[in-house]
Amino acid sequence: MGLIVPIALLIVWQVAVARGVFSPSQLPPPGEVVGALGELIQRGELWTHLGASLSRVAAGYASGALVGLALGSLVGLSVTVQRLFGPTVAALRTVPSLAWVPLLLLWFGIGEEPKVLLIAIGAFFPVYTTTASALSHVDPQLVEVGRAYGRRGPALLATVLLPAAAPALVNGLRLGLANAWLFLVAAELIASSKGLGFLLIDSQNTGRTDVMVLSIVLLAVLGKLSDSIFGVFERRMVAHRS
Repeated sequence: MGLIVPIALLIVWQVAVARGVFSPSQLPPPGEVVGALGELIQRGELWTHLGASLSRVAAGYASGALVGLALGSLVGLSVTVQRLFGPTVAALRTVPSLAWVPLLLLWFGIGEEPKVLLIAIGAFFPVYTTTASALSHVDPQLVEVGRAYGRRGPALLATVLLPAAAPALVNGLRLGLANAWLFLVAAELIASSKGLGFLLIDSQNTGRTDVMVLSIVLLAVLGKLSDSIFGVFERRMVAHRS
């Protein structure tokens, strides 16, 4: 059933272009977008852009998620740490992605570091928020049982708290990955010469609306595929727990 809406959108898209609701320069027909895909594949550019974006998302997401899990665990387990860091992190979470770009350029130049760091910032906040909330709401009786068996500190966290909060943590990791893809385009505004975000902006500058639409479709497909992988992992974990 999930294919019904995409197919319906394709039909509406084709009809809207055929009837002149949009001109080809505003919205090219699906056939032209497929042609742009073939053109990029033939020139060998598609894999370059895909590889660049995937590597940036992977590096940024991994680092942002690890920091989010670490700080979220500390905040979720300690009232003192929550009072110390909670308000500041909550304030920084409201900063738009593009607002970080000038500062990261000033600090790190135009290399890969600011791009990966911006994606890491995007991944950090959902993981941090979900981890802190999940750990702070673990059943106190479960914690007491763990302590009764001699679990303290990291051992309590690893054997009792994290397994109890695992479904919420996986959900937070999924949200963090989605946010990493959202921050990718902003990251590739930073003096990029390759990547799907660069392809999107470059196609706007060159008037290639077909490539622009293709870039959006590719970002949507990659985001959905990565989310589906997490969904499979989440369902298996829930089935194992039950």
